Amino acid sequence: MLGIRFIKSQPTTHLIQFRAGKAVREGAGESFFYYAPTTTLVAVPVASQDRPFILSLVTADFQSVTLQGQVTYRIGDPRRTAAMMDFSLDASGKTYISEDPTRLGERVAMQVEVIVQQAVQALPLKEALRASALIARAAQHELDKQPEMEALGLDILGVSIISIKPTPDIARALEAEARESNLKAADDAVYLRRMAAVEKERAIRQNELDTDIAVEEKKRQMREAQLEAKAALMRRENELREEQMASDIGLEEKRKDLVIGQAENSRTLAQAEAHRVGSVMAALEKADPRVIQALAAVGMKPGQLIAQAFGGIAERAEKIGQFNMSSDLLQSLLAATGSTEVRGEARGVSGERTK
Repeated sequence: MLGIRFIKSQPTTHLIQFRAGKAVREGAGESFFYYAPTTTLVAVPVASQDRPFILSLVTADFQSVTLQGQVTYRIGDPRRTAAMMDFSLDASGKTYISEDPTRLGERVAMQVEVIVQQAVQALPLKEALRASALIARAAQHELDKQPEMEALGLDILGVSIISIKPTPDIARALEAEARESNLKAADDAVYLRRMAAVEKERAIRQNELDTDIAVEEKKRQMREAQLEAKAALMRRENELREEQMASDIGLEEKRKDLVIGQAENSRTLAQAEAHRVGSVMAALEKADPRVIQALAAVGMKPGQLIAQAFGGIAERAEKIGQFNMSSDLLQSLLAATGSTEVRGEARGVSGERTK
């Protein structure tokens, strides 16, 4: 009543009271009574605000993409913002009298769009589709350096690129290319796996072959060692055999020399004996046979004398008509002399008598 009113602002709203063109009261979350006819209220929201944007852009290789993002900002200097744009409230203190509060987000989005468009146009399609984070960082960095943002007293809290999409035809082509690339990568992986398996199998076979070769080489060395041992043994046996043969030959030579010596000795003895016998016979040829018999009977045993007597009887058997000898005489002769010698002489006499 009478133009006096009460206003209460939120903690996220910076409220400024102007009277006669001068700020007489300001602050966040202020509440006070004011005289409406002479007072102008300015309410600047200082809370963070999100402004989404969607852009249709062209990449460096002339491919169309659709970019969707969002910029987050807040008013850091309300006095400067209020000086650049109209945030005044109507007489009721509830609504703004201009559209500047809504255009603030559009101005921020426009600056972001310009920066993002420049970043996308500098990249080919495939790189642009993968560069959302890079574009967002570049946009935030450029916004911080924009004079307009500083003049409006704004703080850029962040820029986010939600998606970058090509046209449906290009998307299908890229999907097909990626699918073929993935299939090729899968085929390459299978090929590499098979090659690795083949290589491992080859290595295993090579190891087995090397092992077989090593075993055969070892066997060959063992056979050669056995052959060398056998050859050495045969050489030793041959040497021993040769030594034995040389020893046998030497022994045979000695035996030959011995036999020759024995033969020479026997021949010498025989010649000496023959000479002795010849000398004796030559001497006996001139002597009387009865003298020779008498000399021969010297030193004879009784049996030999009886045998000589029987020999003389046998020589004159033609002159003897009959000769009788009793068995008693024969037994006594046999007992007195050697049985063998007397039996031989008796047989000789009996044979002569029979004749």
